[in-house]
Amino acid sequence: MEGTLVEVEAAIGGGLPRTVLVGLPDTALYEARDRCRAAVAGAGLAWPNQLLTINLTPASLPKAGSHYDLAIVAAILAASDVVPRRIAASSVLVGELGLDGRVREVRGVLPALLAAREVGFGTAIVPAGQVAEAQLVAGITVWGVGCLADLIEVLHGRPVLGAGPEPAPAEPRPCAYAPDLADVRGQREACWAMEVAAAGGHHILLHGAPGVGKSMLAERLPGLLPDLSIEEALEVSAVHSLAGHSLNDGLIRRPPYSSPHHNASMAAMVGGGARVARPGAISLAHRGVLFLDEAPEFSVRVLDALRTPMETGKVTIARSGSQVCYPARFQLVMAANPCQCGMLGVPGANCSCTPMSLRRYNERLSGPILDRIDIHHRLLPSLVVSSDVTAGEASATVAARVAVARERQSSRLRELPWRLNGDLPGAELRKLPHPQGMSLLDDAVRSGRLSARGVDKVLRIAWTLADLDARDRITRAHLAAALGLRQDSWRCAA
Repeated sequence: MEGTLVEVEAAIGGGLPRTVLVGLPDTALYEARDRCRAAVAGAGLAWPNQLLTINLTPASLPKAGSHYDLAIVAAILAASDVVPRRIAASSVLVGELGLDGRVREVRGVLPALLAAREVGFGTAIVPAGQVAEAQLVAGITVWGVGCLADLIEVLHGRPVLGAGPEPAPAEPRPCAYAPDLADVRGQREACWAMEVAAAGGHHILLHGAPGVGKSMLAERLPGLLPDLSIEEALEVSAVHSLAGHSLNDGLIRRPPYSSPHHNASMAAMVGGGARVARPGAISLAHRGVLFLDEAPEFSVRVLDALRTPMETGKVTIARSGSQVCYPARFQLVMAANPCQCGMLGVPGANCSCTPMSLRRYNERLSGPILDRIDIHHRLLPSLVVSSDVTAGEASATVAARVAVARERQSSRLRELPWRLNGDLPGAELRKLPHPQGMSLLDDAVRSGRLSARGVDKVLRIAWTLADLDARDRITRAHLAAALGLRQDSWRCAA
């Protein structure tokens, strides 16, 4: 996410003809010697017939990936006096070369150019297929090259693909089908709980029998959230660029939605990889929604790995020689059945689970994870085909109320680095106007129904309820409603 400038140097002269690549390259980068040699030969140019030394500085930084190919070839051509050095020395080059000289697309062009702009570079040379992604970074002139011959033309000052005007910020494109909250018939309380979660950025657990609408509600949560700001869109798009997703359609302006399968590994969830750590599902849900359907079926280790990112908004992946940090400020939605067969507590149904299987299923969501989830809501079966049951409110109507509530939060927290009630730390939370009816929380703590962290969660929900009601203070009714949303425990139901 935060790039480091790597300077590529090439020196020709003395010694037997061979190519030496130094600067702590990994295996894929070390093989760039052979790729670049074949690409240069394919373009009808001669590879230096002397000792060729290629240095990647800073030498102490381990380097990985194939995106250095374009810069390596440019340095060699400049050292051989095939191209002038001025443009090559003042440009950032990112791209992989094929054996026939074609320039192939690579991951991470957007964050790379954002870092290049920070250190003062104004020109970038990228694969032709990623010009649209590169032009998302304002203030940098972008040249696209499709093959090695195009690179030579660009380095001579004769670009084959013009930079063109900087594009305006991309507007979100309407989808052919967007899940709408009006599709949910019945479940009025659950729809209200989703509105509260959307307004304050709260994590939510939906539990109930199979088929009551848990997944349906979770899929409609992104439609209740406002568009991302330009800064947030750049941050989210940079994560998706590092994951290898195409950004040719412009910045990601809508909150992303990530729904990994319950057999996802630790690396798939939090990020990682054998050589280069890639963003995981929680980072792909940054500034959006992470939905874990059938949450108790996930590995306990995977679920517990979410605890730190839920508090800090980032995930750090450590390797023996380095560590990578990715943003992970997501809104978690978990769905769970009351038991393994799903029939526990369902009117007219018989649960076939044994007491031991019920206990094992009940232990799959640990106490620390459940305590970090703000809203616990149990869905009961409701009529969906009766003529007396009307459709719910449209997502656009609810989203308008959510936007107003978020504006109130942003105004109240304008002096702080946080913008949502769900992100506000406990220390700052207690500096806000003292709410009425705190005795409700005192009684819940004394009876063991609420932890110290739970008190902060209830206060955050209460502030969101006050924002939805356009109130400047929390009332006793807000605290009572927030306490009810917090204490509808999955374990009590199971």
